[in-house]
Amino acid sequence: MAQETISVEALFDGEKFLQYQTIYLDGGRITAIDKTPSVLPTMSGILVPGYIDTQVNGGGGKLFNHSPDIETLKVIAKAHQQFGTTGWLPTLVTDSLSKMQQAADAIALARNDPSLGILGIHFEGPHLSVAKKGVHSESFIRKLSEAEKSIFARKDLGKVIVTLAPEMVSVDEIKSLVDLGVIVSLGHSDATLEQTNQALSAGAMGFAHLFNAMSPFTSRKPGMVGAALLDNDSFAGLILDGIHVHPESAKLAIKSKVNMMLVTDAMPPVSSDEDKFEFFGETIVREGDRLLSSEGRLAGSVLDMNSAVRNAVALLGLELSDAINLASKNPARFLGLDAEYGSLKIGYKANMVLLNEQREVAEVWINGKKLD
Repeated sequence: MAQETISVEALFDGEKFLQYQTIYLDGGRITAIDKTPSVLPTMSGILVPGYIDTQVNGGGGKLFNHSPDIETLKVIAKAHQQFGTTGWLPTLVTDSLSKMQQAADAIALARNDPSLGILGIHFEGPHLSVAKKGVHSESFIRKLSEAEKSIFARKDLGKVIVTLAPEMVSVDEIKSLVDLGVIVSLGHSDATLEQTNQALSAGAMGFAHLFNAMSPFTSRKPGMVGAALLDNDSFAGLILDGIHVHPESAKLAIKSKVNMMLVTDAMPPVSSDEDKFEFFGETIVREGDRLLSSEGRLAGSVLDMNSAVRNAVALLGLELSDAINLASKNPARFLGLDAEYGSLKIGYKANMVLLNEQREVAEVWINGKKLD
C-alpha cells in the first residue's frame, strides 16, 4: 500500500489537540504526524482516534444471537461504523452451547476481514445470576463447564471477554479462565462486596454496564457497584444514553474511578427503522430511545458510540478530550491493545474518525482505509 496523507484542521492524538496537522499512513498504520505544509488542502473538523465498543449485540436490524454468521457481522459492523466505531466485540448474550460454538466460528472467519474492525468476542453469560438476569433467558443460564471453557480458550477469536456472576463461578474457575487469557468481566450478578472482591483478586478486571443488573450500593451493603467504584485497577462500562444510568450517577462513577469506558449494549434497531424485534420468544419494543420487554424491563439500547461521546459532553459536562478517551483509549487499555489502538500516534493502527463542527461523524478510516 502506497503512503497516503490526510491533512486536517485539528487532531486529537489521545493526549492533546493539535492544529493543522498532516497524518501520514502506510500499510494501515500511522508513520508520521507533522504540521501541515501550506501546499496541502485541509479537511475541516477534528480527527480523533476511532471508537472501540466492547459490547455490541446488534445493529442494522440484526441480532448476533439470531444468526451468528459472517453476513450478520457485516451488517452490524456497517451499522456502527457510520457512528465512529472502528473496533468492536460482537456480543452473544446467554444462549445454548451450540449457538456459542457457531458464534465463535463466525468470529474466527470474520477476523480475516480487517475492514470489519472485529477485535474479538464478548460472551455475556451464560454463567449469570437468575436474580439479576434482566432479559437474558433463564433456560440457558448454567454453571461453567469444560465445554464452555474450550470455546473461551480458542486462540483464533482475538480478545475474549466473558461476563459472569461471581456467585455462579468459583474463584478457582475465574483464575483458570484468566490463565487461559480470558478477560473476565463481572455483571448480571447479585454478589456481595466480598464475593466481588474475591473475583477481582482472582483476576477479573471488568464490570459490564455499571449500575445495571448488579447488586447496588447501599449504606450497609456496598454490593458490586461499591466494589467496582472502589477498585482502582479494573475497568467499568457505562451505557450513557441518559436512560440506563442517571447522569449524576455517571458523574459520580467517573469521579470515583479512573478506568471508565463507554459501551452501547446496542440492539438491532441501531441504524434501522424497525421498532420491535424478537428476543428468546419475547417481543422487544422500541419506545423512543428505550427498548422494553413486555414486563417493562430495559432490553439493551439504541445507542451508538458517537452519541455516547456527545452525551458525555452534554449530560456530564466532560471535556471533549475526556469523552473521546472514554470511547477509545480506555477500552483499548481494557483489551490490552493500547500499544496499537485508542490513540493517533506513530506506529498505531490508522483507525480514525473525523468529527465535524457539530461533533457528528463525517469520515471514518479503518486500518488506513476510508469507508464509503
